[in-house]
Amino acid sequence: MSENHQKNADQTGVLQEKLLDAALLHVAFDGWSPAMWQAAVSDSGVEPAVAEALFPRRALDLAIAYHKRGDALMLERLAQSDLSALRFRDRVASAVRFRLEAAEDKEAVRRGATLFALPQHAADGAKLIWGTADAIWTALGDHSEDANWYSKRATLSGVYSATVLFWLGDDSPEHQATWDFLDRRIDNVMQIESLKSSVNKNPLLKPLMAGPNWLLSQIRAPRTRDDLPGRW
Repeated sequence: MSENHQKNADQTGVLQEKLLDAALLHVAFDGWSPAMWQAAVSDSGVEPAVAEALFPRRALDLAIAYHKRGDALMLERLAQSDLSALRFRDRVASAVRFRLEAAEDKEAVRRGATLFALPQHAADGAKLIWGTADAIWTALGDHSEDANWYSKRATLSGVYSATVLFWLGDDSPEHQATWDFLDRRIDNVMQIESLKSSVNKNPLLKPLMAGPNWLLSQIRAPRTRDDLPGRW
């Protein structure tokens, strides 16, 4: 990237952050709405035409940017944390906890959940959840290249979504009830994985699983990450 391109990219990033920071001052009252968008543009001092060029879908794109900021903060914390002494299931739990703690503004998350629950925005919401799960697995060193790539992310997406909903209603000290809930959900996933392993090793069931297992072995992880949840 040339020096000018890098400078333009840096300036764009600064403006996007200004708009997002301004938006967060209004989300609790107005949600991710047109009213919030107008207030954010006014408070940030960014020219309206520039703001719309940065966030063409206005409030929706700001909500997406807020979610992605949380993913970035989670990844930064993961990179700075030594989780090598933990069991792998505990590393996953730590990553999900880091992601929720990165949100900080619970009301902004609540309003975002409402926004992405709308039918016209459900696909964007699902893509964001999948992206978070993918970021966690990738950061933890997952090298799956087959159907496991999809199943791991699908399972973690479900765990993350359920934990977020629990967290939104949790008023326990330091959200301890949420972390206990998260541990139980991951334990449930581990039980399912153990059951799958037992079925595949059972000499009576192994012949019956040969066909399905062969079919699953033909599935490959996507070559790029811009088509999440991936292509067949």
